Amino acid sequence: MAKIKTIYSCTECGATSPKWQGQCPGCNDWNTLVETVAEKAPTNSRFESLAPTAKLQNLSEIEAREVERIATGIGEFDRALGGGLVNGAVVLIGGDPGIGKSTLLLQALAHLSVDSKVLYVSGEESGEQVALRARRLGLDTRRLQLMAEINLERILATLQAEKPVVAVIDSIQTLWSDQLSSAPGSVAQVRECAAQLTRLAKQAGITVILVGHVTKEGALAGPRVLEHIVDTVLYFEGDTHSSFRLVRAVKNRFGAVNELGVFAMTDKGLKGVNNPSALFLSQHGQDVAGSCVMVTQEGTRPLLVEVQALVDKIASKSPLGLRRMKALIDDGLTLRPDWGAVITPVVDFLSTRPDVDPARIGLVGLSLGAHLGPRAAADEHRLAALVADCGAFDLYAPFLQRLPGPLRAGYTKGERLAVDTVREMLDHMAAQPTAGWSLRRGMQVHGVATPMDYIEATREYTLAGHAERISCPTFVCNAENDPISATAPTLVAALTCPKEFVTFTAAEGAGEHCESMARDLYHARSFGWLDAVLRPGVPG
Repeated sequence: MAKIKTIYSCTECGATSPKWQGQCPGCNDWNTLVETVAEKAPTNSRFESLAPTAKLQNLSEIEAREVERIATGIGEFDRALGGGLVNGAVVLIGGDPGIGKSTLLLQALAHLSVDSKVLYVSGEESGEQVALRARRLGLDTRRLQLMAEINLERILATLQAEKPVVAVIDSIQTLWSDQLSSAPGSVAQVRECAAQLTRLAKQAGITVILVGHVTKEGALAGPRVLEHIVDTVLYFEGDTHSSFRLVRAVKNRFGAVNELGVFAMTDKGLKGVNNPSALFLSQHGQDVAGSCVMVTQEGTRPLLVEVQALVDKIASKSPLGLRRMKALIDDGLTLRPDWGAVITPVVDFLSTRPDVDPARIGLVGLSLGAHLGPRAAADEHRLAALVADCGAFDLYAPFLQRLPGPLRAGYTKGERLAVDTVREMLDHMAAQPTAGWSLRRGMQVHGVATPMDYIEATREYTLAGHAERISCPTFVCNAENDPISATAPTLVAALTCPKEFVTFTAAEGAGEHCESMARDLYHARSFGWLDAVLRPGVPG
């Protein structure tokens, strides 16, 4: 027996290569070449009779008329199709196994069979299996013709002989042509069968609906050329744990794309949902915190969607942790520089607890807390350890350093022109959606009305005259690319207590503010230091 020659075909563009390559030589996509059987070139064109020569015409002389639609009897399906099926059109519908593709198309053909000749070609199920499904769904199938076949040539002959108005091929991946030696589902077979069916559909005016498999990534299986050949591509989407299904158009030569059909799976098949907004709205007898309704649009259909957030009532007035927003917004407790007044009551409380060793209480400050923590430790000498992650010595100085030299000098001296220039610059920055967030946030936290007032309020936030009064062992760290922590070395130099200074680098993946991309590394070093300082047996 002669050895079968194989080649490698691209699943995206159909280009071939005699050997496997990582990159397709045709479209340059990666990892798209799959092994297929090399096909012998036919002696004559199989498409010759289906491709008559067309004469030249001026585009302006061609009559353009609205295409006639064939209603399937399922309103949501017709919506996704752009108003219904079109004579001679080829529709490709794909979706996960068991999502309801065969059920929907069987229902559509049952409706169409009342007034039109239709044909259901099943390549995956026997006639008995299809009949059982139709009976379970309660469909009238007396005029619905069924053909259980996977050979392309027999299917084409039947379509030419019967000339149905609509034909369903379930599925394109199961068909094979005896002109090719490769297996059903291969790139060559899928491309060949789709091309032959498309040409017949255009020649005979038969509407053909192809069912396609999908890959584990959710894309249609087979060569990408399959989606280019057909007129309409529909995706069947849905959660297997939910009864609701969506049919979405991503390509449509006869209508709008992104049209959406909504269905509910019932014991009698798929039923269209005329008011899908009701699916996305919960019913409340009164206003509920954390819930709002927004209007969005899918294709030509407006939808009301409810967005919900988890909320909780907060009884504590402590401005620390996640509850600080209630203290700030509801109780009007704005930020204060003398943080010892905040920490001292906390230490008082902890010292009364029987499960806390009052000689081993530590304080950890992150970001702004790395400035407030040292400020508190300067006044509260019962603390046994302090961690300052970013170690900002001064909040006002970094702002001045960012100003150009002449402007900085004029602003520092209080010159009117320089002050007005800085005010306009800050007002402009605060108006920006993203860049202005920190300014707007600072105004809110400090309880001031303008960006300039916020900058002036930061003058009080300095550790000068305070850092040298810290008595507990202190761990200070900063990140290589973080401008906020640039004054950390100044803090370390001012400390007179036992201290350790660590700089996290970009090479470690920890070069950003508060080591945001490498918190595990920060935890390992900071908690290791705390363990060494606070564990029993170590003098406090």
